[in-house]
Amino acid sequence: MDLIICVLGLLALIVEGIRCQGVYAPPTVRIIHSGHACNVEEERHTERVYTIREGETLELTCLVTGHPRPQIRWTKTAGSVSDRFQDSSVFNETLHIAKILRTQGGRYYCKAENGLGSPAIKSIRVDVYYLDDPVVTVHQSIGEAKEQFYYERTVFLRCVANSNPPVRYSWHRGREVLTQGSDKGVEIYEPFFTQGETKILKLKNLRPQDYANYSCIASVRNVCGIPDRSVIFRLTNKTASPSIKLLVEDPIVVNPGQTVSLVCITTGGEPAPLLTWVSSNDSLPLRSQVKGGTLTLPAISSEEAGVYSCVASNNVGNPAKKSTTIVVRALKKGRFWITPDPYHNDDNIQIGREVKISCQVEATPPEELTFSWLKNGRALRSSERMVITQTDPDISPGTTNLDIIDLKFTDFGTYTCVAALKGGGIPEISIDVNISSTTVPPNLTVPRGKSPLVAREGDTVELECLVSGKPKPIILWSRADKEAPMPDGSMQMESYDGVLRIVNVSREMTGSYRCQTSQYNGFNVKPREAVVELIVQYPPTVEPVYMEMRQGLGRPVVMTCRVLRAHPSRVLRFEWLLSNRLLHAGAFDTQRDETEYTIRSLNRDGWGEYTCNVINEAGAGKCTFQVTGKAYAPEFYYDTYSPLWQNQPQVFGFKLQWTQMNPNAVDRIVAYRLGMRQMGLQRWWEQEIPVDGTINKGELMTHNLTELIKPESYEVRLTPITRFGEGDSTIRIVTYSAPINSHLREFQCTFEEEPICKFTQDKNDDFDWTRQSAATRDTRYTPNTGPSRDRRGSKQGFFMYIEASRPRLEGDQARLVSPIFDIAPKNPYGINNPPVYCLGFFYHMHGKHIGTLNAFLKQKSQNPTESPVWSLSGNQGERWKQAKVSIHPTSSFQVVLEGVRGPGIEGDIAIDDVTLEEGECRNPPPNPSASAPYFSSHIWLPCVAIVMTLLEGQR
Repeated sequence: MDLIICVLGLLALIVEGIRCQGVYAPPTVRIIHSGHACNVEEERHTERVYTIREGETLELTCLVTGHPRPQIRWTKTAGSVSDRFQDSSVFNETLHIAKILRTQGGRYYCKAENGLGSPAIKSIRVDVYYLDDPVVTVHQSIGEAKEQFYYERTVFLRCVANSNPPVRYSWHRGREVLTQGSDKGVEIYEPFFTQGETKILKLKNLRPQDYANYSCIASVRNVCGIPDRSVIFRLTNKTASPSIKLLVEDPIVVNPGQTVSLVCITTGGEPAPLLTWVSSNDSLPLRSQVKGGTLTLPAISSEEAGVYSCVASNNVGNPAKKSTTIVVRALKKGRFWITPDPYHNDDNIQIGREVKISCQVEATPPEELTFSWLKNGRALRSSERMVITQTDPDISPGTTNLDIIDLKFTDFGTYTCVAALKGGGIPEISIDVNISSTTVPPNLTVPRGKSPLVAREGDTVELECLVSGKPKPIILWSRADKEAPMPDGSMQMESYDGVLRIVNVSREMTGSYRCQTSQYNGFNVKPREAVVELIVQYPPTVEPVYMEMRQGLGRPVVMTCRVLRAHPSRVLRFEWLLSNRLLHAGAFDTQRDETEYTIRSLNRDGWGEYTCNVINEAGAGKCTFQVTGKAYAPEFYYDTYSPLWQNQPQVFGFKLQWTQMNPNAVDRIVAYRLGMRQMGLQRWWEQEIPVDGTINKGELMTHNLTELIKPESYEVRLTPITRFGEGDSTIRIVTYSAPINSHLREFQCTFEEEPICKFTQDKNDDFDWTRQSAATRDTRYTPNTGPSRDRRGSKQGFFMYIEASRPRLEGDQARLVSPIFDIAPKNPYGINNPPVYCLGFFYHMHGKHIGTLNAFLKQKSQNPTESPVWSLSGNQGERWKQAKVSIHPTSSFQVVLEGVRGPGIEGDIAIDDVTLEEGECRNPPPNPSASAPYFSSHIWLPCVAIVMTLLEGQR
């Protein structure tokens, strides 16, 4: 008695725990495959390998259970260790890759998570098989190289083909198969460390018979149906590596816009070499045209200049390569600088001292660059006081100098530097430099009140440095306080007026900015510089920016707004508002970084949007709280076995099940509003489902949808209702499918309808089963066999039978094959052992010539297997009898019912009411093909089983 009480108490505790948890369960996941797999190795060393041919369709489906409905994510890692990790996430149950590429092989992971327990992860390795055409290359012995292979004593033919799995090579000479040892003049070997990547045919002491057609055949042994590939190479006494010639100059100097043609011809090589063009710019210009060995570049530009190479290859020896350089003439970036007398410590230009004007231009080609000088528009020649020189191109390319010795008043004027290219065709560049008494070096200052400059985030600001002097130099702006890029992303920005304009300034731009004179277009003196401080103020950054708070009436609500950062950091005040109505305001406590507002007891007027504004000199940061009584969304339950059932011939029903998310967070849910519409239509049909009492967390609720029209799909919307009103809605799609699917717990077929429940006739048997009823069956020829009504006793009811009359012969077989069933776990939360199914059917075997009725289990795999599970022969009397047998499939399966014709015409066999149920058969009739001993059991055994099952579920 004590033991019974203890067990009962334990059961009560377990049941209470289950009631609180309800149907909530962590996710489980498994991967099933379809698509075009050519082989799948199941669970080998904890991994599954899915083999597919390149170009076929990969389709992997992640089947999940768990409540709430888990989110599914597919990820992939690269196929080899050398590849970097690739993450291409797909949030979908089915991963579909059409025309898969070899680079898409690798390990694919399906991850499911719903917030309960650890995420469930399963993986499958996808191995993409392919075989490229082999390539034969021919090489000669280095020590004995001659101009042609005719004079060569040793020749190597190397065959290479990219493949997965590793390729096997075989060599043929003409029709003769070459193997190691079959010919003393031939060696066949694989170099070290190639791992089957190549096979080399070595022809020693080249003989006349060695000049022949050589075939290399690459094979992956027809895996995935990949055929062998081959290539033929003809070795003759004229076989030679390629040689070419370019019919152009090197370099080629052209003007922009000209059309350039490069001609390449072959001067040798057998077989005839293939000519290709490549460029030092990674790829040929888009407008380029290649025809044979001629490359044409129309309207060439400076960007298309570079080295162009013609490459000839015929797989004999090394490719031949000839190159030429195209130079596009150009002048750009003209600039100048003035250098005062370097022998005096003075940056000013003074009468009687030396001054130098320098002019620089970028020229292509640099050797064609010429300079000339003008003074006030007239040509200037080099003299003792006006010395014109050109700087060493290696030190300062493209630079000319005008040195004015002993400056006089008459030397004041405008000096012009003119840059040109020999031969013309390119516009000249002219640079004017004014030398006068007003030509003075630059000075740089920051205007009063412009540093520090205070701005608010988002404003447009102008940092200003006043520059004086003549000529005015370019001003360079950079960060002075840290090594950081400028607002445009560069490290330095140019300004011609000394102003740096920043649009939409941000807090990260606070700091010191340096303005500095450039030596170009100004004086070549020590740079002048100044610093401007920028201070960017911004409103307080607060959290939460937005928060929804759901609460029932009469309960307290506490809202907290926290300051993260602000500039200036001194916060002035805060204010709490409800829909623009001020609730509370005050000064911010400097000792705290947050402010709170409390509703002691929520009433109907307390629902709405609460705003907390935290304000400083730059503006306000805003926390928003939406206080609502809206109920959370329902959670549809997807793990229902057999939710769909046949209602009538034209309609179907669906068992809609759900739980309520956080049911106690708000007021009691009094009803649900059910909305439903047929897919493709606009009109919704709605009804209310009343709720009695309080809903518990995890409690599974059910509502049957009926009169749904076959085969339409429906969009179902479910909305909870409380005193507040409507809550959040959840939508799911209800799709019709025949009552045979991958998770069907019970299958039943009475053969009353013509499709016969998707049973099919085996195409490889001798004759077919016939669908018939007793009312229409003609018994004139065989009156002493076959049923007079279906198994339910109706003459109008249908059944399936085999007709034993002529032309049937003894031993003829008729096979009826069921649809495919996918095995599912015993419960939705994952037990690894495969489930057990009970196959049941009624049979009628009456007649003196009755043959045999067999039942087979046909399992789907790479090598399909078919095993007998039930068999019966001979006359069993004029009545229907039931057969039941437990089957244990380990993969997707079908049931085959086979009737075998006996020795005469009175041998009709009939079947009816085929069923398939999950679980062991209960009270099965004796199996006529085998007998098993009967074991008695005590009542405590199922009790212990129940306790252990509950403990497992609780865990």
